[in-house]
Amino acid sequence: MIVVYPGVTLLDAAGPAQVFSSANDMLNREGKEALYQLLLTSPLGGDIETDTGIVLKTLSLQNASKQPIDTMIISGGVGVFDLLEENRFLKWVVARHAECRRVATTCMGAFVTAKAGLLDGESVATHWRYAEDLQCQHPEAQVEKDPLFVRSGKMWSAAGVTSGIDLALAMVEEDLDHRLAMLVAQSLVVFFKRPGGQSQFSNVLNVQKKDEAGTFSELHAWIAENLRRDLSIEVLAQEVRMSPRTFARRYKERTGVTPARSVEMMRVDSAKRMLELEQDLPLAKIARNTGLADEQRLRRAFVRHMGISPLDYRAKFGAAVG
Repeated sequence: MIVVYPGVTLLDAAGPAQVFSSANDMLNREGKEALYQLLLTSPLGGDIETDTGIVLKTLSLQNASKQPIDTMIISGGVGVFDLLEENRFLKWVVARHAECRRVATTCMGAFVTAKAGLLDGESVATHWRYAEDLQCQHPEAQVEKDPLFVRSGKMWSAAGVTSGIDLALAMVEEDLDHRLAMLVAQSLVVFFKRPGGQSQFSNVLNVQKKDEAGTFSELHAWIAENLRRDLSIEVLAQEVRMSPRTFARRYKERTGVTPARSVEMMRVDSAKRMLELEQDLPLAKIARNTGLADEQRLRRAFVRHMGISPLDYRAKFGAAVG
């Protein structure tokens, strides 16, 4: 069951729905019975206008509740704040929580389960933009600001938008197996099934975000395409036609980090992608391909920026074979 309401974010509902529907398609292709029956519901039922203006046809929660509910997903969207004042709805969520095998939220849907008192002592993810508000309003919950999605007992939560797809894929993997979840990911042209512990955004994006005027946007793009080159301050300064001293000063003023640290972060980001996708690629080759020279420098940079070694990162986030 996927719960929506006026103003719901379309992809928060449609993303997970498509994953479960595609899983049924994969099962049918293999001559097996479909596992999932999708119910799109809203408090009163009927037509629900999403944030995009697209209208969804829904069953009322009362009618949908006439059959057993295995999994309930409460979608996110700006309209969720109106639901927080609906005591009957909150009581319904609490009652269904007791009956369901698992309850999930995407993005701002976490405000519903928090208000319903279901997140006391539980870890929860929401969109980074709303994490601080959720934590301030509900100090009893443990709001995780960074992960794509979190599982805490029977409670699941995703940061929202595309991470709802990641959460649904993890559910398919739990219900069926890794192979079928990967087939679903491939059918949806999802690059690969991202584990929940991955960050919502990278350190590199944080640096670029701080450069609000986009002063060094072209330089960042050039660096990304030339990671194997000498990227000393002198080379970077020449690229933006500044003196090394002026460039170093202005870059740190705009981004909050030194050029050398930014380059290293971009190299680590590139190494992360290789570790995630290439299980058999030697660390020495990854180091060379990203401009980190050798395994030792790769390890040091990884520990400095990620807090774990490259091999530990690959073990945790690498795309499994099979």
